[in-house]
Amino acid sequence: MKLLVVEDDRKVAGFIEQGLKEEGYVVDIAADGDEATTLAHVYEYDVILLDVVLPKKNGFQIAMELRREGRNTPIMMLTSRDAVEDIVRGLDAGADDYLAKPFRFDELLARIRALARRGGAERLEVLRYGPLTLDRLRHVVLINEKAMDLTPKEFQIIEFFLLHPEQVVRRTTLLEKVWDMHFDPESNVVDVHVGNVRRKLQKAAGESLIQTVRGVGFTLRRETEPVGEPSAQAS
Repeated sequence: MKLLVVEDDRKVAGFIEQGLKEEGYVVDIAADGDEATTLAHVYEYDVILLDVVLPKKNGFQIAMELRREGRNTPIMMLTSRDAVEDIVRGLDAGADDYLAKPFRFDELLARIRALARRGGAERLEVLRYGPLTLDRLRHVVLINEKAMDLTPKEFQIIEFFLLHPEQVVRRTTLLEKVWDMHFDPESNVVDVHVGNVRRKLQKAAGESLIQTVRGVGFTLRRETEPVGEPSAQAS
């Protein structure tokens, strides 16, 4: 999952970012209200963690703006304010949940999972393609009903391909959606990780499920299915 953390305190933002990344999440950080709204307009997030007191634009304003635009990404307010009136104001502004600082990290993770299950739009919890099944709630990938041993990043790569089956996925798209948005686009990290995933899938399934589209990217497609024109289906 891809999360946006909006927090102007660098130490708090760093603590949250490190903990979430260790759990396998992709995390973007915004330090003020303007940066937060810009990122929310450019990228699709599964959950937004939103501080209330921010430079340039506060959390209430950001939540109201996103909701007015019809953006229904789940929002959790993170703030030191725990007065009832602030909680009510945050929920009225469009927040889905409210967690007062300081908080236990395991509680934050539980709240994030709950919001992701609820989702801001229709969300499939089980994704399937051929012999491949991914259960987003159990966080497991199965090949012919047998669980695979995967790293968190490999899970995210397979999840993204299953959300876009038989489409050509560009390397830059994978960098944006699965890795940090600031990752060096010249890095070969995508090819290395996708190569590892492809070998694991092929060994478990007995067939190649991820194909390379030369000069463009990759596609999740069974070997019996022809690869279409990259320009027509690239993500």
